[in-house]
Amino acid sequence: MISLILAMLRTRRGQAVTLVLLGVLAVGATVAVPAYLAAVDVAVARGEVAAAGPDERAITVTSEADVRGTANSIDFDSVAGALLDQPGFAHVYAVQFPVLGLETSGDRSSHLVFRQDVCAHLEMVSGRCLVGAGEILLGEGTARRLELEAGARVTLSYARIVSNSLTGIAVFVPDGPASEAVVAGVYRPAAPAEQYWGSHGYFTPEAPEPVFANAATVERLQPNLAEVSLDATADPAVFDATGPLRDRLAQLQQRARSVGGDYRVGTAMPGLIDRVEQSRDLARRSVPAGAVPLLLLAYLALYLAVDYGSEGRRPELAVVALRGTRWWQRLLLAIGESVAAILAGAVAGLVAGRLAVAALVGWRLPGVGFSLDLTDPHSAGLAALTALGAVAVAVAAQRRHLAGPVAELLRRVRIRTSLGWRSAVVVAVLAGAALAQLFTTSGRLDGVGLLAPALCMAALAVACARLLAPAARGLGRSALRRGRLGLALAALQAGRRPAAQRMLLLLITAVAVLGYAVSATDVAAQDRDLAARIGTGATRVLEVGPVTRQQLLHAVRQADPGGRWAMAVVQLPPGAPGEPAKLAVDTARLPGVVPWLPQYGGLDPARLPALLHPPARDPVVLDGKAVRFDVGVTSRGNEPVRVKAVLESVTGRGSAVLDLGTVSAGEYTLGRTDAVCTDGCRLAALRLSSDRIGGAAIDATLTLHGLSAATADLADASHWRGTGGTLSAAGDGLRFTVSGVLTDGAWFQPADAPYPLPAVATVPLPPSVAGVDGRPTDVRAAGRAEALPRVGSFGALVDLDYADRVSSDGGAARAPEVWLSASAPPEARARLAAQGLIVTGERDVASVRARLDGEGPALALWFHLLTGALAVLLAAGGITMIAAVDRTARAADHDVLRTQGLSRAVLRRASLWTYPALVLAAGVLGLAASLAVWRLTGWSLPVFGAATQLPELPLPHWPVTLALPLTWLLSMALLSSVAARRT
Repeated sequence: MISLILAMLRTRRGQAVTLVLLGVLAVGATVAVPAYLAAVDVAVARGEVAAAGPDERAITVTSEADVRGTANSIDFDSVAGALLDQPGFAHVYAVQFPVLGLETSGDRSSHLVFRQDVCAHLEMVSGRCLVGAGEILLGEGTARRLELEAGARVTLSYARIVSNSLTGIAVFVPDGPASEAVVAGVYRPAAPAEQYWGSHGYFTPEAPEPVFANAATVERLQPNLAEVSLDATADPAVFDATGPLRDRLAQLQQRARSVGGDYRVGTAMPGLIDRVEQSRDLARRSVPAGAVPLLLLAYLALYLAVDYGSEGRRPELAVVALRGTRWWQRLLLAIGESVAAILAGAVAGLVAGRLAVAALVGWRLPGVGFSLDLTDPHSAGLAALTALGAVAVAVAAQRRHLAGPVAELLRRVRIRTSLGWRSAVVVAVLAGAALAQLFTTSGRLDGVGLLAPALCMAALAVACARLLAPAARGLGRSALRRGRLGLALAALQAGRRPAAQRMLLLLITAVAVLGYAVSATDVAAQDRDLAARIGTGATRVLEVGPVTRQQLLHAVRQADPGGRWAMAVVQLPPGAPGEPAKLAVDTARLPGVVPWLPQYGGLDPARLPALLHPPARDPVVLDGKAVRFDVGVTSRGNEPVRVKAVLESVTGRGSAVLDLGTVSAGEYTLGRTDAVCTDGCRLAALRLSSDRIGGAAIDATLTLHGLSAATADLADASHWRGTGGTLSAAGDGLRFTVSGVLTDGAWFQPADAPYPLPAVATVPLPPSVAGVDGRPTDVRAAGRAEALPRVGSFGALVDLDYADRVSSDGGAARAPEVWLSASAPPEARARLAAQGLIVTGERDVASVRARLDGEGPALALWFHLLTGALAVLLAAGGITMIAAVDRTARAADHDVLRTQGLSRAVLRRASLWTYPALVLAAGVLGLAASLAVWRLTGWSLPVFGAATQLPELPLPHWPVTLALPLTWLLSMALLSSVAARRT
């Protein structure tokens, strides 16, 4: 029996090769799914780790410990090291405690920090790094503020914090020996956001710049209690296996609790693990959605190949049946040839699938290791299941030939079988059920919903093939009446031959699979490009270290006096739930810096400066370091009022909140000196408050009689704005009356900016939103856009200068950035650094797009393209196979027609019309089917990672590039050339 089957394979080598190739495609497509997903898992992890924050890659163990080396000190190094004894982690040890002696205010502390290998991560602005005992390093901003430089000597002492029992205010007091220290150098961090600094937030806007010292200096100061920490930073490869890593983190927490002592384990690593797993999960849903149509198409081609191959063997099967062989021998002789070829193709497909993935990974995912291990049980199991399915399809294709009577097998005329309405209804019902699940699960690609794209393509292809016969017969009759015999003969043959109907079904499905894959890739590429452009805002974006809003504005304006390539940008706090995202920008520079996209709508960017920065009154400027306020207080109670002045340097020196002391009834001259105001300060606000915790009831009127060297109109109350009190003008100055409990204080400030604050938004804004200082700020709509840079289609823009002027704190900028245009000079960063800005990070449209391209959903689409290309190749093989089997029947028909007098020219024209015309019709219908299925199901394919932080975007929904027409034309050229050669 085996030798007979081998002889059959040798005799019909062409058919055997076709079945082998179909088996390779079916099994290869299945095996490629887990192999490609394994590579995607690694690529996703590496991409997420590269974009992660320092706290997401590090585990930090901290404790309060005595580091003086006394007998009672905690052996933190050994205990924390044992806790973090994890493979794939690098450790950094640090000590931090407060010291007094640097700040001009006696009770204001500085943070002294020892950190291993710190000099390798600092840039020295002046002086040198640490060498011996008693040396410290000051941050650039601290040195400028305190007017200290390299070589200066200071006296430091360890400090502890105590709380005033009456006011609840915490102050620092010395608690150790005083020690003289030398400022060895002034530093700026080389890369404030680098992994080395961990999650300590040394350079955040809220934290003072650390004062770095070595271990010998720490020992001199003899801190009684210091915060000691050990940072363990994970290697990127650690995140390849997120499940074990999550278990190790849980075990670490348990070990920390069991060790005893005040050990705290902190990490944001679970968030990074979640993002990696979510991105991988999206890829695991998307990749099978591309493989399923190819697998079903391979099974369809396999069915047709076996069916048509068996058609040519009908006389053999009839002879076997006439000789009375047993049923199982008849079955083996019928299916043995097909099964042997399919099993050979399955073995080859196991190898070919992994080789194809290796090639795709090497091309699209360089640097991601890929193993060609063919003994992987998961891949082998999938290959076996797919092969069994192929064998079942082969047996089903020969069902008629095995069960049919001998007389039927001996007939030369093929049994007319076509796609009946029942099959069309069944496929349509299945497609409807898959679509229903897809919509009810909000596009989740699992279960039956995973089959929705494939079943919808199959339903449309079956419907089109079902209509072929009546359409072809109608065309044939019409052509016959017009005397076009070649076209009439081709159409009538296509209408009566099952081969044409099945070829059309195969071709429509293949073209639809390719068109769907290209549409998904095209639209997703548009989405990612738009997300990168809008989400980035400008061509390049520099992230800046701690800086006040006016410092940022002044530094950028000094670095780019012409306003051609740099713009200061600050985020506003999120505000109430449902409040749109808000961005404050230096609007005069926006038209020249930000590329204005069509998606932003019809708003002309050149109008934005006029809309957001209309003319306003000049600010109130105080000249010189010494500032003075002449005030009179009328109090109707016994509660004293604390007065504070919020000042902002007009030359970018920063801001200051000057405590002018407490006042009660009487006349006062309140004054302070601050270096911030050396070149002049803008008065941002005067704040009245109570010293009592939780506030107190105040009933008083403060009259501002005059300011030091300032041109301020105190006679017109409309030139001022008050919050928490009532403003009025009087002959002796500006009066501010406060009555009630002050929990957050009361403010009055110059009205040197339009109020309500003008805003351009994409949606209607509430009357009040969170301002740059976090307090409610009234806004008014000055313009409307469809979308805006960075904030997308749900956000607003305001002017940074005016937003800062209506604020009351003169404080630090939230997420400060400098946006650069494409024309920014190469020395842009150096110019900004020369103005005192510390660039902590940089991103551009290309880098953001690369990060989006490296997420799981984007990587999955390359597999869709691979399946689309293989589908077209499979269809080309199907044309070859069907035409070869159908050639004998067509030759017999042509002989009869020649006998009846039909010319060779007419027959040649009929042959040229048959298969090429089917290919063209299938191409048009397949393209239409792909777009229809894309419209129905394409929205469910994920584009971005689940945890990707992107604004709401006006995303496109249709392919617009030349990718779809070009791939369609190429596929049509290939299929038409194959069809033409088989006519």
